[in-house]
Amino acid sequence: MQHRSRLLGATSAGVLAAAGLATFAPSQSQATPPGDKTVTATMFERPYADVGKACAGELGPAGYGYVQVSPATEHIQGDQWWTSYQPVSYQLAGRLGDRASFKSMVDACHQAGVKVIADAVINHMAAGAGTGTGGTQYGKYEYPGYFQDADFHTCRTSINDYTNRDNVQNCELVGLADLDTGSDAVRTTIAAYLDDLRSLGVDGFRIDAAKHMAADDVAAIKGKMSDPGFWVSEVIHGGGEAVQPDEYTGIGDVDEFRYGGHLKSAFQGGNIAQLKSVADGKLGSGSARTFVDNWDTERGGSTLTYKDGATYALANVFMLASPYGSPNVYSGYEWSDKDAGPPSGASGWTNTHTQQAVTGLVGFRNEVGAAELTDWWDNGGSALAFGRGDKGFVALNNGDGELTQTFTTSLPGGTYCNVAKASPDSCDGSTVTVGDDGKIETTLPARSALALHTGAKTG
Repeated sequence: MQHRSRLLGATSAGVLAAAGLATFAPSQSQATPPGDKTVTATMFERPYADVGKACAGELGPAGYGYVQVSPATEHIQGDQWWTSYQPVSYQLAGRLGDRASFKSMVDACHQAGVKVIADAVINHMAAGAGTGTGGTQYGKYEYPGYFQDADFHTCRTSINDYTNRDNVQNCELVGLADLDTGSDAVRTTIAAYLDDLRSLGVDGFRIDAAKHMAADDVAAIKGKMSDPGFWVSEVIHGGGEAVQPDEYTGIGDVDEFRYGGHLKSAFQGGNIAQLKSVADGKLGSGSARTFVDNWDTERGGSTLTYKDGATYALANVFMLASPYGSPNVYSGYEWSDKDAGPPSGASGWTNTHTQQAVTGLVGFRNEVGAAELTDWWDNGGSALAFGRGDKGFVALNNGDGELTQTFTTSLPGGTYCNVAKASPDSCDGSTVTVGDDGKIETTLPARSALALHTGAKTG
């Protein structure tokens, strides 16, 4: 079963799945973020003004193609992070900023060469009654100017059977008012909200709780938009469930939750060699958005998190270096209380998106492009290495001790900067020599990485 911690503070346990029933015309689908820079940074619960600054000073210079921001709607009041996922209107009046600050952020990100993905909460509205963050008075099933009782599904009980498609998609996710997305009027209102965000410059959407809407409904909403942009649906896989992620691949990309679980099993189980088959049993690479963790999984325990230190960094290196999927780097904040909201100042953020092991591999991915995976090596346990044609090479040591090894690569001979450790413009002490025969003789310290690419030759 799926219990969304972000919604009411319950523990996230995983979930979604089942058969592909819907098919869509190719014009409906735009899978894999368009452009040469395909890495996304999710700046979870960051104020929009701060995201704009990060685009200019961090994300753009590092080569990120996209930034995903937390929901831009008026929502219920409260300090908990999950209040952002209980909208009461589609005004841009949440705790992260107003309409003007949102627009300024989009403009700043575009100027820095970074496109913006908005997290869109369109499956449901809030669970209770009160006054929203923008002053709207609301009640459950009554959201002035947007929706009233007839706009919601008639199942007014919480989801309790994930093997039952009707229960999953027409009943209430942890008590939240479930919109009847099969209604043309509801679809029109949602599409107008998304079109409004597009008018502010948003380039695409992450569709929250997409599993809880029929794929046909999601496609119909997208079809009502004048220019929908890039879409990625949140569909958590759950074995034996009635709704499966591949139902949504005709609409756009889908978040591949099995990926993060696989990384955790490999890196904590002492056998990262198994990652040679990381794509097996998952969505096709062109439809999958990969991530080491997100705000739900880090709180639910199904993936690695920032608390795993060097191992977490290595998992991010692998994700960014591997050709499978479109990577999404999660950058949140430190927490001990799972419900705690974001920091109010500059401290307390993990800043994963700025760490050298991550930014260096963003540049690596941009440089290697679609180059095929080559020169795989592993020791059957805690270490692996592989190339990306003649463009790049990466090696990971997740062991407790040093690894001394001669690697065979397809790289041209020369001196390279290890971008997992240092920036190419400041690489003293972090260079590696590749022989004319493509071989590298090196020693990797415990829980460290080597990443070389042809855009970071130093000689």
